[in-house]
Amino acid sequence: MNVLIKSATILDKNSDFHNKTQDILVENGFITKISNKLQNPNKYPVLVLENLHVSNGWFDSSVSFGEPGFEERETISNGLEVAASSGFTDISLNSNTFPVIDSHSDISFIISKSTDTLTKLHPIGALTSESKGIDLADIFDMKLAGSIAFGDYKKPIKNPNLLKIALQYASNFDGVVHSFPLEEKVAKNGVMNENINSTSLGLKGIPSLAEELQIVRDLFILEYSGGKLHIPTISTKKSVDLIRSAKLKKLNVSCSVAIHNLIYTDEKLKDFDTNFKVNPPLRLASDNKALIEGVMDGTIDMVTSDHDPINIEYKKIEFDFAKNGTIGLESAFGALNSLFSTKKTIQLLTSGKERFGISNSIINIGNKAQLSLFNPSKSYVFEKKHILSKSKNSLFIGSKLKGYVYGVIANNSSSIKI
Repeated sequence: MNVLIKSATILDKNSDFHNKTQDILVENGFITKISNKLQNPNKYPVLVLENLHVSNGWFDSSVSFGEPGFEERETISNGLEVAASSGFTDISLNSNTFPVIDSHSDISFIISKSTDTLTKLHPIGALTSESKGIDLADIFDMKLAGSIAFGDYKKPIKNPNLLKIALQYASNFDGVVHSFPLEEKVAKNGVMNENINSTSLGLKGIPSLAEELQIVRDLFILEYSGGKLHIPTISTKKSVDLIRSAKLKKLNVSCSVAIHNLIYTDEKLKDFDTNFKVNPPLRLASDNKALIEGVMDGTIDMVTSDHDPINIEYKKIEFDFAKNGTIGLESAFGALNSLFSTKKTIQLLTSGKERFGISNSIINIGNKAQLSLFNPSKSYVFEKKHILSKSKNSLFIGSKLKGYVYGVIANNSSSIKI
């Protein structure tokens, strides 16, 4: 595609034009000129948008759609359109599908569904066959097919020896192993954070201990076995402390946090709104504070929307029986930008790429145009009309967000009407 982008403030710390407001000429999907004022002799379409800012493309490390098997929740095609409209040029797709993505052919199928799309899809293959937690899947074969990491979505690795073997085996080809932090025997049938609120609401609680015990175990195994471990969506103060200590010991561990666990607490459950039923659960204000500190000091490597579409019949039921999960792609930027500075927000939305070996195209002349476009100062109330996903289970409905996404220019195309 060819387009002249006018008066765009560039936010890319690796770019020669960082913090400068420039015109950007994109020809055939590549940045060919950047200058204070560019002419348009070829009469390309001109993009002029209010308070336009651009950064290199955003990445979300934990996204679920549904296809194959749960297309009523979300399809790959529509899900990737949602991601592009929400500013993401890259997403990693979880294996919570039916059948589970656990083979070379499954990875190839998923990748083939995203050919020539604006947002590039990077599959996370299941760590164990059918995500049953018993036998290690053929992770090397999935790596050859294009999988960027391996994990059983929202399912802990119960067998410690299995995690040890997985880390040792994956280290032979620089593979990243996900281990969801939950000790199920401690969590039991809990549906929310264990605290005074769970007692007053009469709901079974999940203690912080259930997360922290698993992290302690996993870090001990990592120290013994070596390898690359990623702990997705931590939620407690102690978890931050544990991972901070592990990094000081130079263990090869990374972690993420879901955006909603930075913002909301279990106080939101007093109305039994099942949109706020998520895993890990919303916890305490003290946990939020520690998680934000972990983000600021680099202990937490990346944030994620933890986008998880759930069809309405599994949300509009009694709280105990409702499924965990919230969508979050559409609200991700506005929520983060309401909490952090815009520069920090952009850093968080792009920082996970290196960990998973995803290329990051710097905004410089001659490079491929992989751009996220946005207005960081526009505030609005997030409503159902802003949801483009097939499922509407968002816990951000009714929240005031700061920052509006225009879309992306990526892979020689654009999600913005030009």
